Order: sequence, then C-alpha cells, then structure tokens
Amino acid sequence: MSENKKIDSRFGLKAALSLSVGLSAMMAGAGTIATAQEAGEEESRRLSTVTVTSTKREQTLQDVPVAVSVVDDEVIEKAEIQDLNDLQSVVPSLRVGQLQSSANTNFIIRGFGNGANNVGIEPSVGVFIDGVYRSRSAAQISDLPNLQRVEVLRGPQSTLFGKNASAGVISIITRKPQYERQGSLEATIGNFNAVRVKGDITGPLSDTVAYSLAANLNKRDGYAEDLATGALTNERNRWGLRGELLFNPSETLEIRVIGDYDKIDENCCVAGNLVNGPTGPIINALGGQLNFENPFSYEIFENFPSENEITNSGFSVQIDKEFDLFDVTSITAMRDVRSFTNQDSDFTSADLIGLNENDGQIDTFTQEIRLTSNNPDSRVDWMVGGYYFDESVVFDSDFQYGADFRGYADFLSGGALGLVESIVGLPVGTSFGQAGQGPRANAGQDNKAWSVFGTLDFHLSDRLTATVGLNYTEDDKDAFYSQVNTDVFSGLDLVAIGNQVLFQTAFAQTYAGFGVDATDQAAIAAFEAANPGTLAAVTAGSQAFATANQLDPSVNVLLGLQALQFLPPFLDFPNAVEGGFSNDSATTYTLRLAYDLTDNINVYGSYATGFKATSWNLSRDSRPFDSDFIAGSPVTNPAPSPIRNAGLAVNNLTAGTRFAGPEDSEVFEIGVKGAFDNFAFNLAIFDQTIEGFQSNAFTGTGFALANAGEQSTQGVELDFTWSPTDALTLNFAGTFLDPVYDSFPGSASGDLSGTTPSGIPDVATSVGFNYDFTVADWDSYVRADWQYSANTDFFDDPGNQALIDSVGYSREISEINASAGFENQSGVSVALWARNLLDDERITTAFPSVAQAGSISGYPNQPRTYGVTLRKRF
Repeated sequence: MSENKKIDSRFGLKAALSLSVGLSAMMAGAGTIATAQEAGEEESRRLSTVTVTSTKREQTLQDVPVAVSVVDDEVIEKAEIQDLNDLQSVVPSLRVGQLQSSANTNFIIRGFGNGANNVGIEPSVGVFIDGVYRSRSAAQISDLPNLQRVEVLRGPQSTLFGKNASAGVISIITRKPQYERQGSLEATIGNFNAVRVKGDITGPLSDTVAYSLAANLNKRDGYAEDLATGALTNERNRWGLRGELLFNPSETLEIRVIGDYDKIDENCCVAGNLVNGPTGPIINALGGQLNFENPFSYEIFENFPSENEITNSGFSVQIDKEFDLFDVTSITAMRDVRSFTNQDSDFTSADLIGLNENDGQIDTFTQEIRLTSNNPDSRVDWMVGGYYFDESVVFDSDFQYGADFRGYADFLSGGALGLVESIVGLPVGTSFGQAGQGPRANAGQDNKAWSVFGTLDFHLSDRLTATVGLNYTEDDKDAFYSQVNTDVFSGLDLVAIGNQVLFQTAFAQTYAGFGVDATDQAAIAAFEAANPGTLAAVTAGSQAFATANQLDPSVNVLLGLQALQFLPPFLDFPNAVEGGFSNDSATTYTLRLAYDLTDNINVYGSYATGFKATSWNLSRDSRPFDSDFIAGSPVTNPAPSPIRNAGLAVNNLTAGTRFAGPEDSEVFEIGVKGAFDNFAFNLAIFDQTIEGFQSNAFTGTGFALANAGEQSTQGVELDFTWSPTDALTLNFAGTFLDPVYDSFPGSASGDLSGTTPSGIPDVATSVGFNYDFTVADWDSYVRADWQYSANTDFFDDPGNQALIDSVGYSREISEINASAGFENQSGVSVALWARNLLDDERITTAFPSVAQAGSISGYPNQPRTYGVTLRKRF
C-alpha cells in the first residue's frame, strides 16, 4: 500500500472516530432529557425491543455489552435474504466470499477469517445454528431455515463459543414449534428462470407436545454460459427438509428435538479471465478458447461442466430444565456432511486439466452442557459449562492431466520434454504429461476437543456490572495424507539428470579433442593403454565440470523445465519423522465493565482473548518443515536433515508447512448503546490483534499455508435506526477499519510486515429505509438498502497486484437492493424484489490462473436478480 493510501485510510478512521464520539456525546446529553420525558411511555415506542442470546442468556440488544449485529425475520423476509451470502448486504462488518465451488465459502468479520480451500483448516468465524456448531463451509451455506433472527458477534468469542471463534461468531436462531396451529406457503419466480418454493407448518400434538415441519426448494438457471459445452453455470439447485418436536412435560422442563436434511447439486462457479498473459496464445494454438479479459460478459469456455454435490444432515436434542437456583441446558448434536466436487480448474476449453475431483465426508458429534443462575435478586449472576467436540474428516482427491496438457507443455518448453524422454530412455512423445497422469490421494484427520467455561457477572450497583469470563480448551488432532502419483515427469531429478548429461558431454568433447570416439570403448581402452591415467583424469575433469555447472540454468538447460513439474512426488505422513499429531491448549478470558448512564444509554469497556487450534495442511501442497528437511538433489550434497537421514527423501521434495500453528487473538473494545422510543444506536471502538493468523494463499499451482506473525485492525463500528414517523424507519450501519500486517516475514509473497492485508476494505456501510403504508385493506411497505464497500487490493503479492492494476478491475461494492410488498387481512401477500438493482459490476476474488504464469482469473459478482414472491400465512 502506498504511503498516501495509508494516510487516507487513517484519516477515514479518525473522521469516523470523531463522528462516533460526537454522536455518543450528543446522545448522552439527550439521554437525561429523554429519560424524564419518556418514562412510562413504552406503549408509544416505535422501535421494537430486540432480544438476543449472544452471551447465552436472553438479553435485549441494548443491555448486552458486546458488539453484535442482529437481523430479524422481518428484515430477512423483506430484503429477500436467502443465505449467509446475502446477509452481508445489511451487516457491513461481515464479508462472505464465494470461491471456486459451492463448498468453498469464506466468512470474514472485521477483516479476519479463513477456512476455505483446505478441509484441514477450520474457520476463524464460528457458525452456529440453534446452538450447534457447523465446522466447515460446506455445512454452512444452505438456504436459511425457518428463522427467528441471525446474530453476528464481532471480535473474539472463545470464552463462550470455544476454539474456533477467534474472529467472531454467526449465530442463527430458528423458530421453535408453536402450540397454536399456523404455517405458511411461499412461491417465488424470478429472472434466470428462478423458482423457489417454501412451506412450513406448526401446531400441537397434545397439550405438552408441539411439532413443526418445513421444506424448501430453490432452483435457478445459471447466469453464466459455457460457450464450449453449452452448459449454464452459477445455477441454484437446492432443497431441504426440517422437522422438530417440542416437549413441555412440565413448566420447568423443555426438550427440543431437531432433524434436518438438505442437498445441493449445482454447476458452480464462474471464473473469468482478467489478465491474458503469455500463455493465452498457446491455449488458442491448441484449439482451446478463452474469453480474454471480459469477465462481465458471463461467457466462458471450459471443456466439462463443474460438479458440486453436497448433502447435509443432522440431529440435535436440546434440554432446558429449571431448578430453584439455576437452569440447566444440554445440547447434543450429530452432523454429517458429504461433498463431491469436480472442476475444470484451468478455466479454458483446452483440455489441460482432465479431472480435479474431491470426495469428502465429515462426521461431527458435539455435546454442550451449562448451568446458569436464575436468581433475579442476586448481586452475582453466574454460568458454568462444558463442551465436547469429536469430528472425523476423510476425503479422496484425484487430479489428472487432460489430453492437451502434453501439447501445452511442449509449447512452453520448446519441445524439450521429448529430449528428456530420450535421455532417460522412455518412448518419445508418449511418456510425459499424458492424459490421466497425476496424483491420487487419501487424507483426513480425527479431531477431539473439550473445554470448560464460566462467567461471573458482579452487579456492583444497580447500574454498574463487572464481568469475568474464563475458558480452558484442549484440542487434539491426528492427521494423515497419502498419495500415489503417476506424473512421471514431475518425479524426475533434473539436477541429477543434467549433471549426467553435462558429464557425458564434457567426457565426449574431451576425448574428441584427442581424436577418440567416446562411444567406442575399445578406442578408449587403446588410448588408455598408450596414455596411462588419461581415463581417470578425463573422468574426474568431466565430473568436476558437471558438478560446477549443474545448478547453472545457462549450462544445465534442463533446469528451465522445473517450472513444468507441477505435481512433484509427495512424502506421506505420518512417517518415521513426522507424527501427524497436534495437541493444543489455551486459556481464554473476558474482562468487562458495563455501566447504565441512563435508562436509555449504556456504556461498556472490555478486553477479550480468543483461540483457534492448529490447522493441518491436508492438500497436495503440504510439505515438511525446514527443521525436518533441507531440500536439494542428492548430487548437490545437501546438509543432513531428519527426513534425509531416515531415508525418506523423494525427488523434488521441498520444505514448507505441514500445519499452521494456533491463532491467538485479543481485542480491546469500548462501546456505547442507546435505545429510545424512535431511535437506537450502537457504537464500538476496538483494537483487535491476531497472532499467528493462519494464511492460506493461492500461488498459481497450489496453496501456501503459513502463520502470519501478527495481524491487527483498529476500527469503529456504528449503526443506528431512526423512526421519525410511525411509517418510516431509516437505518445506517458502518464499519471503518485500519488493518495491517504487523509482522509477516515468512509469507509466500516475501516479507509483508508493515503492509495492508488485501481484501479488507477500510470503509463498509449499509444504508436503508423501510416505509409502511396501507392500500385499501392491504398492509404495504417499500424498502431499499445501499451496500457500499471501498476498493481494496486483490493480492498481498505486489507482482500479481501490478498485473491486475494494469487492467483496472475493482472490488468496490455499490449495490442497491429494493423490495415492495402487500399483505391483506387473510394472510395473503405479494412482494416484488430486486437485488443488485442497478447491476453493479465488480470482481469478488482474483487469483493467478492455474498453471498459466502471467495470467489472472477472477470471480465476477452476481448480476441483477429480481422476482415476485407470493405468500399465504394461516
């Protein structure tokens, strides 16, 4: 980032701080007046009271002293929010990134988050549905169920939510079954032949048992077209079922049983060419096509459609029991995720990659139990609990070259692969880079974790509360990865082969100077007899020449082919040196003071820490740490290392990472919350740091997993809602950030210390309104929101960023969503809606094109969608 951009970013943050402090002071001054004027006027309140459970107690949004955004069912329905990806339009601190497949989605809060593109990496943002943890993005992206609200908790939440909430939590709360029979039917049609159907019904089975059933179907044609195959991509094809039973055998006991199943079967996701590098003409020469630097045409060329098949299923039981002094809550859950993906990852119609399959299974068992005090007259409220997590992850991957890969490699190498085939004695033209060659792997991990936690709220006075929270977590992982690789060329030691070629060349040329044919052993023997010692001298001199020049690409020309060894042999683990086991433990805590300035305004200050356990690199890019292996061809006599000493070294093995160590986060935060009859606001000012942030960067042929030394963000979050009349509600939410890599010397892009992380906007806002009115007997509304997010760099790597800067693509978001609806007294309603109304265009994520050096690909955002929804409530 340039110095000017740093100054602009800090100026924006300071301006936001000044605005925020001024607003809070104004509200504090107004609060005394409001309290006197509005006492006893609750019946005139235009803004409803919002209840949250972000601290695992029911509190109002005003009273809960944490930074949390709440989106209720009314907003979700009116704004046509269908999944977590849509949620970011009304929660600016949240970013959701849809990557190369339906199963790869990344959630980011305050600029922190990871968890996609490697099944071994658990997310830094925890997603919970009805108190049950969803550990991977494939289990989180389904259409939202029958919702009551969504709470987005910002900043470390490990004290109450455990090991993988170092950046924040998304908590989804659904409606319980009701004892009054009711339900709804909903049908939507939209552009791209969209069809959505939803239905739910709930009611009593007896005086003490209620049920609910819900089903949903979401289908839509893709908005991008593959001109090579004729397939439409970025489609929607999802459905789900959900059933619940609620038992209330007594006034003090409630049992909630939930079962759900949903399935995704889609062609996703479109990636367009952003920068056409030097490999573009080669693609064309092979007969392939590429829509050069035209991503917003939504027209691509691939040689087979992508596959994304995901099934989610689960069963949970929540038991709530009230006793005289405390309440007990137990949540037991079992979840199962199956995912299969296959993608033409070169994103061209040339058959470079013939297969890229990943077939995974995740089985998860969780158990939480907590005891919560319930004495409203006590000066101390307390909570203690325990949590157990047991998960098994297994997957198979199969990556194969396509029919055009050999031709592509020949273009890049000038036909040198055939030379190497002849050198090593293999059939020329049919040995290297052949269709079907590549690695097949089996990998997985078993993860067991447990934690104990507790909080104490000391009510020091009627207005002042001090909170202490503590969590101790232990996390054990057993990981493994094994591979069979049929890519013959990538397994060749080109240093050693080049050494042999150089030796033979020097040997032959030396004897040629003596007039002797080096291929004629009899001639060499005769010359030796006439000139004793010549053979030894020529041999030694030739070997010395080969050794001196084996690493010089101008002499050993075979070294230039190493860039084509995309898939080198893999050292399986665990092995005799690497155990494949990690054991982490951490104590996290929260310290907080909350004070009610008035009945309408609260302030708080807090310090909290968070923890995320070790993430194993379960990919073909996993490599031994440099402490276990020193790379180098045996002919270069590399220094001893444990793996080489154990005889485990394989050709072309390099050092890297097997895992990224734990993340430790902390946040200092002060906040102000206010709620009046027609106005509410929330302000948070924070300084958040993550040490050991787990970075997983794509390099063009693989992912580099590493711990950043330290990444921090200072920021301000402000939201307010104002209802100037009974009919009109205005809302604003803004996030202003100043992120930096405080220390990241070992990144895949070099030393990034002191630079601004890519992909984190310094300004993100959401502005909206809702206007209610009546037409005849129809209750009606009009609403709209504008989502804005400042432009950011696409890459931490300055070389790749320079490439994309040369063509001028932007990540700036400026989207307007709008809707209007009408409902009569019989529960019949109709809604007209549009998302991205003005068809804003941007690139959501960019990456180096796979095996196409100098080219950049990226994902264009979803174009305008619109439709009409009919609904009947009963």
